[in-house]
Amino acid sequence: MLSSHGVGYETYMRDHDVRMNVEMKREEDYKKSQDLVQELEGKVINHL
Repeated sequence: MLSSHGVGYETYMRDHDVRMNVEMKREEDYKKSQDLVQELEGKVINHL
């Protein structure tokens, strides 16, 4: 948690605003990773 988001677990659990910021960042990262997967899958399919 600390290395990924810059906050410790205790702070994450105690502070609602911090928790919401971390979760929004996680969601954004997840969406970016899904976009990348779709892009790579398209490139693989086009090369078959």
